[in-house]
Amino acid sequence: MTDSTSSNRPDAADAADAATVAPRAPSAWARFLDGDIWYSFCHSPMAIAAAAIAGVCLFCALFAPWVSPHDPFDLATLDLGDARLPPAWEAEGRAKYLLGTDDQGRDILSALMYGARISLLVGLASVVLSVVVGVALGLLAGFAGGRIDAFIMRVCDVMLSFPSILIALLIDGVGRALFPNAHEALAFSVLIIAISLSGWVPYARTVRGSTLVERNKEYVQAARVVGVSPLRIMVRHVLPNVMGPVLVLATIQVGQAILTEATLSFLGVGVPPTSPSLGTLIRIGNDFLFSGEWWITIFPGLMLVLIALSVNLLGDWLRDAINPRLR
Repeated sequence: MTDSTSSNRPDAADAADAATVAPRAPSAWARFLDGDIWYSFCHSPMAIAAAAIAGVCLFCALFAPWVSPHDPFDLATLDLGDARLPPAWEAEGRAKYLLGTDDQGRDILSALMYGARISLLVGLASVVLSVVVGVALGLLAGFAGGRIDAFIMRVCDVMLSFPSILIALLIDGVGRALFPNAHEALAFSVLIIAISLSGWVPYARTVRGSTLVERNKEYVQAARVVGVSPLRIMVRHVLPNVMGPVLVLATIQVGQAILTEATLSFLGVGVPPTSPSLGTLIRIGNDFLFSGEWWITIFPGLMLVLIALSVNLLGDWLRDAINPRLR
């Protein structure tokens, strides 16, 4: 009897230990799926449609070398005999050129995929640079205050007094004058800097206003009392609490940056001619619009509208989803 009782004790202990084990915390992905943002997305047909359009455009742009039917920038495969062919459903169209060809015999559909790739690259890179500069300056201005805050805000006022496209034209023109034979990488860098120079101001003003509110809260005061350095307070404590509006603003600014790049390329001061973007394709097609070759400029224009519209709709949805007052 004694042995039987002692042999049952480990099982009872194990059962007691299992009962006292705390439940496993859900993963970050599980919390996201149970959150308000995902619920709002699933119940918003506009957001789902915009995400689908943006996803298809992004997929075609990223995997253009594999999904495009032709390589529009491979001179060995171009045939001037195929120039200005209409779309496949027209009388003179060909099945292998679904959306027709341009004046050099390049497939329009393939050119759209490669052009969207460049437009998205420049737009996303310029927004990332604008976010980094704007958030850093806005955080410094709001947390430090005083003369630093006044100086940064006066710089923002000066930048806002000039149209963004004019600043981008000025910087891009100066860069091309200083480096007339620049490599493509340098030309892209100048273009990204030109767009970012006027794009950082909204982030700085937004973060500065949020930081002015956060710096007087209890957790910041407690961090100061225990001797935490101001830089660590800004980066580890204040920054995560002011990034919500920045994410919404960045989503909307992506579409504006893409449109700015297209405008500069349309004016002939954008990306290099050897790597045409959607704006360059629209400018090329504009020369043939009144001669009847409408597809050369219409399809790049529609592609640009779809990308900008889908990104802006996603930004509007994200703004409403994050801010409970707008629900």
